[in-house]
Amino acid sequence: MRPRRPETGSIIPLVVGLALVVALLVAVVVDASAAYLQRQGLDAVADAAALAATDGIEGDQVYREGLGARAEIDPESARAYVADYLRSSGVRGRFPGLGWSVEARGQTVVVRVAAPLRLPLKVPGVGHTAVVRGTAASVVAVSE
Repeated sequence: MRPRRPETGSIIPLVVGLALVVALLVAVVVDASAAYLQRQGLDAVADAAALAATDGIEGDQVYREGLGARAEIDPESARAYVADYLRSSGVRGRFPGLGWSVEARGQTVVVRVAAPLRLPLKVPGVGHTAVVRGTAASVVAVSE
């Protein structure tokens, strides 16, 4: 029978390595959650802005000219209504650095918004900020 060798070594490197992996995973989940929540907020802002644009255009057109068979959306009016909504709603205070664009074609208004997000935790190899975007569309439907 062979003599038993004493077991030597330490579990400390294994525990430290596992703790680093867990900390990295927590940081990734926290940052991803922050980005998800900001995207949900930006989607809501884009949705409200698109609805404001189509509601305003639809109301103006009905009272001045009537709808006829089709309600056409004027791109300049859509931009003006979106700008007015973003200014009056106070969302710029909630999303500093908010940028937006409006695309109007036919009966549809598409609003795209974007805002920078400062990530709550620093993940090695990833920047401190990310740009989060939201998009929504609204359609003016004419029914009899």
